Amino acid sequence: MKALITRKVGMTSTIAEDGTVAAVTLLSASPCVVTQVKTADVDGYTAVQLGFEEGKKQNTNKAQEGHLKAAGILPKIMREFRVTEIPEDLKVGSTISPEVFSVGDVIDATGTSKGKGWAGTIKRHNFHRQRATHGGKGNTRKVGSIGSMYPQHIFKGKKMAGQMGYEQVTVQNLKVALVDAENNIIGVVGAVPGPKKGIVIIKEAK
Repeated sequence: MKALITRKVGMTSTIAEDGTVAAVTLLSASPCVVTQVKTADVDGYTAVQLGFEEGKKQNTNKAQEGHLKAAGILPKIMREFRVTEIPEDLKVGSTISPEVFSVGDVIDATGTSKGKGWAGTIKRHNFHRQRATHGGKGNTRKVGSIGSMYPQHIFKGKKMAGQMGYEQVTVQNLKVALVDAENNIIGVVGAVPGPKKGIVIIKEAK
């Protein structure tokens, strides 16, 4: 199973032998521990639950402690990955290291984008501003008309001002540029959603 929970470190660039420069995002990928294995017979679907980083006991309730007793770890973050079939060597308590990925693998990266707060239509949807002179009336950055008289309501999906960012974003088909198993670092070509220290889930591209 090629999937990991990682934490974003930052961006750098690499220079290939032919001189081409590529932007690379570095991800801290300490080994993930299998905390639960779900099967179609018992749970109705097949999935593997992974735990990432070491959590604190005071932040774990009794139900979580009982759930994680077999794995022998109190992870800080847990995520579930749906799979078609579970490998035979994958059991509760086993670890998945960055070495499951190799250079050249194509992956999907999922993270929470940076929150921009409440934003107007110019910043959020790239609207043009209205003219500032010759009858502009000072409404330079206002939305303008949002609908006609009929049918007396605004259609769903209308581009308007609102909360911008802070939503789950998946970037598909990114290539793995480097795998440093000694330092638990994975490098991915291109940008990955989210701020530094943000959680990024990477898995084999569909």
